[in-house]
Amino acid sequence: MHYHDGRLYIIHKAYIGVDFRAYGFGARVIKIFDTTLRDGEQMPGVALSNEEKLQIALALDEAGVDMIEAGFAAVSKDEQIAIRQIAKEVYRADVVSLARMSKSDVDAAVSADVDMVHVFIATSDIHLKYKLGISREEALRRVEEVVSYAKSYGVKVLFSAEDATRSDLEFLARVYKTAIEAGADEINVPDTVGIMTPSRMAYLIRFLRERLPPVPMHIHCHDDFGMAVANTITAIENGADVAQVVVNNFGERAGNAALEEVVAALHFLLGMRTNVKLEKLYELSQLVSKLFGVPVPPNKAVVGENAFSHEAGIHVHGVLNNPFTYEPMRPEDVGNKRRIVLGKHSGRHAVEWALKNMGINPSEDLVEYVLNTVKELAVKKVKIDESILKEIVTTYITAKSRRYAI
Repeated sequence: MHYHDGRLYIIHKAYIGVDFRAYGFGARVIKIFDTTLRDGEQMPGVALSNEEKLQIALALDEAGVDMIEAGFAAVSKDEQIAIRQIAKEVYRADVVSLARMSKSDVDAAVSADVDMVHVFIATSDIHLKYKLGISREEALRRVEEVVSYAKSYGVKVLFSAEDATRSDLEFLARVYKTAIEAGADEINVPDTVGIMTPSRMAYLIRFLRERLPPVPMHIHCHDDFGMAVANTITAIENGADVAQVVVNNFGERAGNAALEEVVAALHFLLGMRTNVKLEKLYELSQLVSKLFGVPVPPNKAVVGENAFSHEAGIHVHGVLNNPFTYEPMRPEDVGNKRRIVLGKHSGRHAVEWALKNMGINPSEDLVEYVLNTVKELAVKKVKIDESILKEIVTTYITAKSRRYAI
């Protein structure tokens, strides 16, 4: 199937409310590598207990992610204990520990009984000079030595070139090739400071694919310019196999590519598949929000409270007739729900819907009264919930009964 034609057809089917997945499009399966417990926990002000880390890991496993980066074993003995506990309890996903390009870090990761060791070293000149203080040749030597050392343990080895997107491209390809020849099973391309655009990302992934053996390639994007999800999807479109993500876009600085957004886009926009249970996305988002102590913005894509909320009259009318008029996917598909909100921009159809849901007959006079009252309260910043709506209806009924009593 021609790529562009297939994509346009899929989008068309989604808009008219047909589940295109039933047509067998996009047999390609993309793996999901979740780093909520490592990169996500590096979010300033966040510190999870071992019990909380395990709770999130089990939820991720239940949701169907393929790999869980449980932490950085060399950080502390307590971190190593937490990772080992996760490796023991998780039954489906591969459990991963990060490790710097040192044998002691690898030893700590392997001691945590992980399935995969994720070794990394910076490859950009700015990192080599100002952070590591080493030459390109020394970086290559370390990659060869430590990757082969990690592989000698018999675990899977993932290699990352930190700050790959600011590295000299020919040198970057040479580093990856060295890692693969030393035994790396998979490689990762990190956009460490989020400086890529989709067009640049497409070029980079194609550049590397043309020069490297066909090992699984991960993509790891940060959101400094708000393009982490777009860059991740573009990388997948151009040959990457694994998306590295964090629940709710949490993480350092502006965060990482959001698991829920990447997975939804792969399924509903590209017709690709993942092993993630889509209906678990909202529940997973809420759990991580609670344990991180960081609320989910109401307008957050896919899992936000407003992601499927409608207030404007013309939107509500359309959605009540056919949800796909103003929704690109069904809220229940991602574990969320549709909300018809009453407020300044509401119309008669929203009020009628709300009254019917409360078991109240929406007479024309009542609808008119409720609509006018709601608009008056909304500009006073009053949130119109069911209790307020009941008060409005009660006031109307009381006033009406008094008129008839006279």
